[in-house]
Order: sequence, then structure tokens, then C-alpha cells
Amino acid sequence: MTIALPAQRTVLARFPAGHPRGSWPADEYAAAQGAQGTDAHVVMDLASDQFLVVANTTAQ
Repeated sequence: MTIALPAQRTVLARFPAGHPRGSWPADEYAAAQGAQGTDAHVVMDLASDQFLVVANTTAQ
């Protein structure tokens, strides 16, 4: 039997949602992390009104 472990997210950076360029700075940062081998993506944290660049890590 295989048991799937939940993924944990690590926040790599935070960008204000009110930035004049919107999510672009977060998207650019995530792309740069991807170029360095880190699987990063952007999510919106509504509670803090920020774009977060997160990376998934396997739970141990």
C-alpha cells in the first residue's frame, strides 16, 4: 500500500498585492527560482493581501 504524504510549502518571498505591476515581480522571482532548479510558483494570500512565492517540499 502506498500512502501519499501531504506537501508542505515553503514561502520563499512575499510581494505586496498593491504593487503597480501587480503580480509581475512575484512571477519574475518564481521564474528565476525555477531557472535555479527550485519548483516555485505564485499564490495569493488574501488574509495578508500579498503574493507569495512558494516551493513545495515533501513531508517527512
